[in-house]
Amino acid sequence: MPDDHGRAAGVHGREGVVSSLRAAILITLLIFAVEVAGGYLSGSLSLVSDAVHMLGDLFALLLSLAAVLLARQLPTRARTYGYHRAEVLAAFVNGLVLVAVTAGILLSAAERLRSPPEIEGPVMLGVAAVGLGANIIVITRLHGHGGLGVRSALLHVVSDTLSSAAVVAAGVVIVVTGLVVIDPILSVLIALLVLASAVRLLRETTAILLQFTPRGLDLEAVIAAIEEVDGVKSVHDVHVWALSTDLFVLDGHVVTTVSTMLEVEGIKTSIKNRLRRMGIAHVTLEFESIPCEGCVIQDPDLVPDMDAHDHLH
Repeated sequence: MPDDHGRAAGVHGREGVVSSLRAAILITLLIFAVEVAGGYLSGSLSLVSDAVHMLGDLFALLLSLAAVLLARQLPTRARTYGYHRAEVLAAFVNGLVLVAVTAGILLSAAERLRSPPEIEGPVMLGVAAVGLGANIIVITRLHGHGGLGVRSALLHVVSDTLSSAAVVAAGVVIVVTGLVVIDPILSVLIALLVLASAVRLLRETTAILLQFTPRGLDLEAVIAAIEEVDGVKSVHDVHVWALSTDLFVLDGHVVTTVSTMLEVEGIKTSIKNRLRRMGIAHVTLEFESIPCEGCVIQDPDLVPDMDAHDHLH
């Protein structure tokens, strides 16, 4: 019975996350449309910039929802790793789109700084206030849900909430003082914020797609952890990469001093337990009594701070 209760709680928890993400996506999509329309009607470029920022939130929320739903899909013979890379590919495309749109906003802002147009301050202020309120609702819906993807999306929304608050402040300034030049200035600041997020997103997704060692994972520490296991003589041909944003994979060759399969199984279990604590969930190991002849030992001079005994390929 406790197991049944645990499974039921897990299912309800996932359904709660899915429900909250869907509600957040719907709210964000509606406010994105409202801000684009409001920016057009009021002449406010900062509202359009904030809408673009919200578009980034929308992509982040969609990726989080996709990750939760795709996690339920089992691998197939044609797709042995499932759909884990789908969210990475979508995030990469998202980053490219954000860079292109941000470039357009910066060009428009440059034109407006030379010749600031008239802006309907009350319309701008009203729409920005609605956007700020919507962001607060989304934060309330997502707060408390676990999962790296959901937390990442929440950070996107928090950052957009700050930019919405800035647009509200700019709307107040325009209504009170008529100083319309603040609008293109603010749009540049928001665009730069979006651009920084887009570049960071492209850098992270490119590293995953090119199968770089995951950021924050110390490869030397990983190898040392394997070599500390009793019965392990050395390790080589070690490769670590990220299948998705939070799923790390390792394969490598382990030279062992033991001679029976039972002992090998014990070593393998110890290694996997150590690596799991380091965040590496999927491990494939090849055990050898002597280093394989076809393995190319990496030149230690090509690896910063790497000693020759590490034997990395």
